[in-house]
Amino acid sequence: MFLFEAKRILIVIFGAMLNAISLNFFLIGANVYASGFTGAAQLISSVFKDFIGIEGVSTGIILFILNIPVAILGWKKVGKGFTVYSIISVVFTTIFLEVMPVIALSEDIILNAVFGGVIAGTGVGLTLKHGASTGGMDIVAMVLSRMKDRPIGTYFLLLNAIIIAMAGILYKPENALYTLLTLYVTTRVIDALHTRHEKVTAMIITHKADELQKAIHDTMVRGITILPAKGAYTKEDKNMMYLVVTRYELYDLERIIGEIDPNAFTNIVQTTGIFGFFRKD
Repeated sequence: MFLFEAKRILIVIFGAMLNAISLNFFLIGANVYASGFTGAAQLISSVFKDFIGIEGVSTGIILFILNIPVAILGWKKVGKGFTVYSIISVVFTTIFLEVMPVIALSEDIILNAVFGGVIAGTGVGLTLKHGASTGGMDIVAMVLSRMKDRPIGTYFLLLNAIIIAMAGILYKPENALYTLLTLYVTTRVIDALHTRHEKVTAMIITHKADELQKAIHDTMVRGITILPAKGAYTKEDKNMMYLVVTRYELYDLERIIGEIDPNAFTNIVQTTGIFGFFRKD
């Protein structure tokens, strides 16, 4: 258990470093904006510098300030464990943004937009894949999704649309298009490493259904259907466990299966909709 948690924390810190590299080495110098709260912090920092004339307001500090009320909201509404990892991500992203210099590795704005998006998407995707988040919009979107019962992606799209529009209004219209390119690349990389779908269905073929059921319910509150199954080749009697989880629970589910039954066969598929009760708390 300790090794799993230590690995998760190290991945979160590594993801924070990648996010900082994406911003300081590619996006900030090109006036191209990242997604979510990071992009919002970047935009606010640019406004202070270019329109108000205040130089010392960095993206890292603004990102940290924006996440303070969000962390409180997440602690109360989403869950303490999830929020702790989000706080770790935000704190280390802020530290890396302050320590790393803002430099331009390329003068080509397209290269900055693409490589910034790839690196940012890798950081976010790895963080999500290991059951944590980068904070900010992830937490806000989860809370709003539970209140309104709408997909999380709707709220990501709304905030990012505001960032794109402001980039086009405050700077050149091309900046909005390059920001859109960065957001597209970031999303594609996240999809490749993890999933943006809010809910997924797990089908687990196992000899140890009872032990798995107990371990899963010790960690998360999810309904599980257990069906009898038989191997077509071996003719062995097995069980199929069928359950729906959120994308944030995937890492814990993978860990539990690896500990209880490493030989289990698990299929994870996208869940586009659910009719009936699905616990949201």
